[in-house]
Amino acid sequence: MSHAHSHTHDHDHHHHAHAHEAGATGRERKLKFAFVLTAGMMVAEAAGGWWSGSLALLADAGHMLVDAAALLLALIAARMAQRPADARRTYGYGRMEVLAGFVNALTQFVLVGLIAYEAIERFFKPVAILSGVMLGVAIVGLLVNLIVLRSLHDHAHDDVNIGAASLHVLGDLLGSVGAVLAALAVRWLGWNWADPALSILVALLILNSAWHLLRRSTHILLEGVPEGMDTHEVETALRGADTSIADVHHLHVWQLASGSRMATLHLELHDRDDGARALAAVNRMLLERFGIRHATVQIDPGHCPDDSPGCSAQHSSHHH
Repeated sequence: MSHAHSHTHDHDHHHHAHAHEAGATGRERKLKFAFVLTAGMMVAEAAGGWWSGSLALLADAGHMLVDAAALLLALIAARMAQRPADARRTYGYGRMEVLAGFVNALTQFVLVGLIAYEAIERFFKPVAILSGVMLGVAIVGLLVNLIVLRSLHDHAHDDVNIGAASLHVLGDLLGSVGAVLAALAVRWLGWNWADPALSILVALLILNSAWHLLRRSTHILLEGVPEGMDTHEVETALRGADTSIADVHHLHVWQLASGSRMATLHLELHDRDDGARALAAVNRMLLERFGIRHATVQIDPGHCPDDSPGCSAQHSSHHH
């Protein structure tokens, strides 16, 4: 029995992996395209900022550096995540993308500090700015961001990396709009302070995305329940999944990476002979309603053998 089960499970797993890889290559292409454009634009903005003396462009280039890094990490992580599990890493490398996001978020905080420091200095000692160059580069940056955002937009919903990447690009878009406005202010109104003021704004955009990314990646690393999921709801749904189920407890739900959800739980049955039926019902419910592909279920003989609170004591009342 156990041999047959493991075989079907493996087969199903491979099938899922293939479908996933097909999606992954399309995603990789998009990420690659976005990375090349973003990196190119970053170099252009850095050069333009240095040449024109505009901190806003340099800050925006810094913002783009963060994005290019996010995209590159997403690419590497997408590659790593496809490496098969081995004896030492039975879950494979799916978590790489989460670790990458975590490290990326930490580096962004440093960048924000650098930009803020430089901007505050410039408020007190204004620098001459070549507004024409600044304006030209800012407009090109705006167009590039629009193209990248358009290409990433379809994929953003359940993927930390692509979600993070498109959030970044959205921030960039705001940064670019700001850079265009600042360039116009410097050019037509002679408001040189608009440049460091905008740099501060860009720094705040980076800070915002860094904070979100840090929170999301930390939540996954701490085995947190996937966002938008309620364990009570899962438990209740499972109790009603099949008439043979008396109780569900010790439920844990977590994510390996974004979108790959796992669960472990204990089942208590009215009649122990219904094990196969109950298992099938539980697995179907988890997959169809909650998108959990990988579940490990322990069927308890009568009482739960674990002598922990919320187990036997509470449930002994169910048995007459």
